[in-house]
Amino acid sequence: MRAPRAILITGASSGLGAALAEAYASPGKTLFLGGRDSARLEAVARIATAKGAEVHTETIDVTERTHMEVWVASANRIAPLDLVIANAGISAGTGDGGPEPADQVRRVYAVNVDGVMNTVLPALPLMQERGQGQIGIVSSLAGFRGFPGAPAYCGSKAAVKVFGEGLRPTADRSGIEVSVICPGYVRSPMTDVNDFPMPFLMEADEAADRILRGLERNKARIAFPWPMYAVVQLLQIIPPSWIDGLMGRLPTKSG
Repeated sequence: MRAPRAILITGASSGLGAALAEAYASPGKTLFLGGRDSARLEAVARIATAKGAEVHTETIDVTERTHMEVWVASANRIAPLDLVIANAGISAGTGDGGPEPADQVRRVYAVNVDGVMNTVLPALPLMQERGQGQIGIVSSLAGFRGFPGAPAYCGSKAAVKVFGEGLRPTADRSGIEVSVICPGYVRSPMTDVNDFPMPFLMEADEAADRILRGLERNKARIAFPWPMYAVVQLLQIIPPSWIDGLMGRLPTKSG
C-alpha cells in the first residue's frame, strides 16, 4: 500500500519498532503503537506526535491473545487499519553453548510466533471486509538457516517467514498485501547485549527506511543487507554435513 494512513505497529517501544513509528509519523497519519514498556512507548509517541501524527498507545504483551484481539479491533474502529506490522520479538541464545532451557525456548516461540499470529489473525478479517490492507511480518535473516548459538530464535523466525510467504498469495485474493521482512543485524536493545561481531550492523532508522520503501512497493520479501542475504541463501543450499563443524564454532548468544 503506497500511502497507508492508519498503521498499527507492535514492539514499538524501542529498536526497529520505534524507528518504524518515527518513519511513518507525519500529518494525516494515525499510529497505533503497542509495546510492553509504557515509559519508552510514550517517549516514542511524543516524537511521532511532534512530527504531526495522531498517536494512540497500548501497553501490551503480544502473547496475550484476547488483549491483542480487543486492541486490534478497537484501533480499527478509530481508524480502519491500512497497514499492520507484526514487529514484536525477543532473542535469546544458548549462552555456554549447551541446549537452551525449555522455558526460554517456549517464551521465544510465544513472543515471536504466537505474537505474530495474535497480531495478524485479528487484522485479516477486518481488512477482508474492506477488500484492502497490508500486513508486514518481521522475520529475520536468521530464519533462513538454524544457527547453533540461537536455535529457538532462528526456528521462530523461520516459522513466521514461511507463514507469511504462504499467506501472501491467498491474502492477495482479498486485496490484502503481505510482505515478509528479513533484516540482518539492526542496532537495538536486543543486539546491544551481543558480545560477538555483528557484520553489517545497521542503524534502526536506516533499516526502517528500507522497510518502508519495500512495503510501498509491495515486495514479497524485504531482505537486507544484501551481502548477508547472499550468505544465508548460500548456506541453505550447502549440505549440512559440509558445514556442521564450522557452524559449531560460531559464537553463541547469551541466554
